[in-house]
Amino acid sequence: MKSLRKFARIALHAQLMPILEAGEETLVGGQAVMEGVMMRAPHSYCVAVRKANGELVTEEAPLHRMSEKYPLLKLPVLRGLGTLAQAMQLGMKALQFSANAALDETPADGEKKPTEIPKWMMALNFVFMIGFFIVMYKVVPLLLATQIGNWTPSLGGRITINLVEGAIRILIFVAFLYAISLTKDIQRVFQYHGAEHKVVFNYESGKPVNIDNAQSFVTFHPRCGTSFMLVVMVIGIFFYAFLPVDNLYIKILLRVALLPLIAGLSYELIRFGAKRQDSILMKAMTIPGLWLQRITTKQPDNTQAAVAIHALEGAMNLEKQQGGELVIA
Repeated sequence: MKSLRKFARIALHAQLMPILEAGEETLVGGQAVMEGVMMRAPHSYCVAVRKANGELVTEEAPLHRMSEKYPLLKLPVLRGLGTLAQAMQLGMKALQFSANAALDETPADGEKKPTEIPKWMMALNFVFMIGFFIVMYKVVPLLLATQIGNWTPSLGGRITINLVEGAIRILIFVAFLYAISLTKDIQRVFQYHGAEHKVVFNYESGKPVNIDNAQSFVTFHPRCGTSFMLVVMVIGIFFYAFLPVDNLYIKILLRVALLPLIAGLSYELIRFGAKRQDSILMKAMTIPGLWLQRITTKQPDNTQAAVAIHALEGAMNLEKQQGGELVIA
């Protein structure tokens, strides 16, 4: 029963990974994890987690950029897929470390050896995360939209069904975020998400990175996984509308098969917009995501901001040894 509860908690956190991750291989970014924050730089990362007894533990390591390891991933669209794949891999690794620390039930005297989350549990969580995403955001919206089209002939056209499907997909996404945000466990994750954003803002401002400066910034950051997810969903609406297919099962297969392409294009749009902060494109892409971050980010307390700062300092100290250049390529 205890293992089942751990699996359920980790599974819920894993579902949030694409929403919490801010991935760009040439920039400083991060991800909220269980009772902590992971910060990454181009060639390094550091995870800082506050244990139940107040102890702050960290894990840090060098990080190879995917485009350096595989030159093909320097190409548009492909570089987005490489960066996202690495972000997911790193996110699961950071989540496992944070879960081991946050769920550690070792007594204060340290006599009992800590019980670590087994690798099979993390692997099963990853499979569950992918399956949940496909079912909830691909299969269910299409089935519901198709049924609505059968009930209402005026909405039965290929394009109108697709628009209804897109609206249902976004509605499910927002409802899911709001529902889980009501739980105490996820509220703390969203506080750490806010702390991560504040500290990144603090670093990007050029001001000394400390708690007071970090707390002066907002929790809504345009380069956030929440915004990325919305862009993916919107672009999907345009893609699926022009697929010359009416068979339900083929539609589902195509939605899954086209997901890497849509994710890669979404990455390119956000990357393009990040270079043009004042452009209409950037504002159009970020405003809905910034609004949605009112759900996925919460005001952190000073101890949570301190954890995010500690993670950033760990990543940056290691980055100096790796020779990373912190600019948009």
